[in-house]
Amino acid sequence: MAKVLYITANPKQVNESFSLTLGQEFLNVYKKENPNDEIVTLDLYKEYIPLIDEEVLSGWGKLRNQESLTESEQKKVARMNELVDQFVAADKYIFVTPLWNLSVPPMMRAYVDCIMQAGKTFKYTEQGPIGLLNGKKAVHIQARGGFYSEGPGTEVEMGDRYIRAILNFMGVTDVQSIYMEGHAYDPSRTEEFKSKAMDQVISVAKMF
Repeated sequence: MAKVLYITANPKQVNESFSLTLGQEFLNVYKKENPNDEIVTLDLYKEYIPLIDEEVLSGWGKLRNQESLTESEQKKVARMNELVDQFVAADKYIFVTPLWNLSVPPMMRAYVDCIMQAGKTFKYTEQGPIGLLNGKKAVHIQARGGFYSEGPGTEVEMGDRYIRAILNFMGVTDVQSIYMEGHAYDPSRTEEFKSKAMDQVISVAKMF
């Protein structure tokens, strides 16, 4: 039995979001194929995701010096540790995001800041940083209104590239990307673009 983290970063409802609609279908198909797997859902717009701020940096410094943390520092640092431990314990990851301003929503970035912890998801060596999450796998499901899979758009799309880079850095090299694109550029073809993405969702979910 595998443990799966389903991580979404979108404040919209499922029926208002292409990325969440694709993600939900992926989850439905995956559950049918893997009924015994444990799936944990993280809606990053509803979860408490601490930001790296003055208190977090202060708390980390105090921990290194074996000093006592304030109540607020302790709350933030403990939550970040909880999130990274949960991430490390999982076997598979499903990330679902829209493309916002060429990148990921801010809550996804904040979540990544929580799970990127030296000694837990990667370590420093004389040869450079090494990921510690080898053998795990992930899929990133993304909706993007323009065209970024070819042409000039490939140079500026930083959402899927960011997710893949972060996962690779942590040792997760088996990463697949599913995207729906072009619907804002050409609304008349929205259903065509959605259908194409759904076909990929179903195909990848069955093998994931």
